[in-house]
Amino acid sequence: MVMNMSAPTQLRVIIEETQVHKLTLPDGIPSTIDEFLAAIQIHFQLQGSFTVMYMDKDFDDQFFTLTSTDVIKNKDTIKLVRNEPSSVILTLTPINEDAAFSPSLPLGLPFQEDGSSVSSSDTIGLPRFPEFRSERWPTIFEIPTFSYNVELPLQAGNKAYEIDGSLLHNPSMNSDILEKLAEAIFHYTAYPSSLQILAVVETLLKKHPCLKEPATSHSGMHGWQQRLRFKMANYRSKMRRREVPCPELDINSLKRKPHGERNPAKNCKRPKRAEVNYLPPHPSGETSDTLELERQELLNEVKKKNNNKVIQEKMAKTFSYRRLEVVSGSPAAEDFRERWPALFCEAEIKEEFRRITTVSLEQSFMYKLDHYTTKLIALMMAKGGVIRTKLRPFMDRLSQYQSIEMRRETVIRSLILYLGEKEEELFEDCQEDIRSDAAEHILRILVIHGADQEDPVDVSIILEGKEMFPGCGSTAKACTLLMGLIYALNLAYPPTLRYTFEVFQKLFLDLDGVKMSPKVQSLKLKLLS
Repeated sequence: MVMNMSAPTQLRVIIEETQVHKLTLPDGIPSTIDEFLAAIQIHFQLQGSFTVMYMDKDFDDQFFTLTSTDVIKNKDTIKLVRNEPSSVILTLTPINEDAAFSPSLPLGLPFQEDGSSVSSSDTIGLPRFPEFRSERWPTIFEIPTFSYNVELPLQAGNKAYEIDGSLLHNPSMNSDILEKLAEAIFHYTAYPSSLQILAVVETLLKKHPCLKEPATSHSGMHGWQQRLRFKMANYRSKMRRREVPCPELDINSLKRKPHGERNPAKNCKRPKRAEVNYLPPHPSGETSDTLELERQELLNEVKKKNNNKVIQEKMAKTFSYRRLEVVSGSPAAEDFRERWPALFCEAEIKEEFRRITTVSLEQSFMYKLDHYTTKLIALMMAKGGVIRTKLRPFMDRLSQYQSIEMRRETVIRSLILYLGEKEEELFEDCQEDIRSDAAEHILRILVIHGADQEDPVDVSIILEGKEMFPGCGSTAKACTLLMGLIYALNLAYPPTLRYTFEVFQKLFLDLDGVKMSPKVQSLKLKLLS
């Protein structure tokens, strides 16, 4: 990120007329509005689309739309205006419930506004699955409010625990507690990982320490972990039996698996890279047949000029159909491009990534890359041995003046070497007049150099022997768009670059950053020290 490096900058930030905060940018103002907005959104943990406005003192402190960060000075006032209603971003919209389902206990909404709840001993009606999840797994899992006949003894048990450390032994409550926890977990994922289950149990016992079971483990958590794990499996089975429309469960049902693979644990298709909407249901009233018609209309719409709005709407509408095709069919990249040509442009790849993860692709990647650059360079310069020798040309290049894009490229190439991997496994460099043969590569970023220019004249993404994404503009942006394509096409990371892509995902995009390999975990600790 290019900064005005004169001095740290302090700004007064107004968010939607209701909040006023002070923001300190230690490295000054970013050079572009996108990077400036990304820094603000990440600092204040804001999601969604915003317009940045600035207070102009020449016009009696009126606000104007920001078109360049050059006009922002130390202690200026800026304002963020949301481009769409908050409810679009934060509210899950459920499909209309069938008459067969009781509305007594909404799935995935454990925090009823009226405070009402239903005991698990009652008949529980499971509603339809929400069309899209809009929230990632929370940093701190919030334990739901249980039914009255459970909350009352829990409160008494917590008081007794505070007084003399006595524990509550009431197995009859376990079923109610587990049912509520399962509903709350399903709000975020149908297949929680072991670490996520552990996080839920830790929060449960922190809120209700009287539920600890020291006989099962030193921490008192093991028994609850096992019960909750089995409860989630039973909860998924219950939803299947009641035919709740949920594709991410249906695709793993035994009847859909071929003979010889009808084992619940075999070839299970589930989110593995923090996908929030891995396999969402179709929109209300839509079927695969109606969405196929929409796809065919899209083939005509992409041929028209100035038609971005229609394309965006149809791509959003057909998202669930596209995900079903990707997850269940694993199509070849070229075949998928023929069926969905609208996806293979920068704007739609970014939007598809946001639908899948709720994360802004380029903003998050570039902000974290720039944020860690100074520390990364320091770590690389301190490296010894053979790696130091390999890194020396890149360190020499970084000591010279470079454009921001070349600096980012150099840092990424150096990072690959620092992680003990080969940059040639990701980048293929060639001259403009002697281009490499794309058919030789399964996955590469093709960097095309001119005769006298430092910056590349073109950067393309190669997938499965085809040049799938030309004109990326820069190497860093190509890495960003490649991550978008990997998520959109549900591709595996190259084994020879496992640590590089783990850093891209878990450090630069902050997706599933809890579970890391020892090498990447060590890098993260050094970057945060």
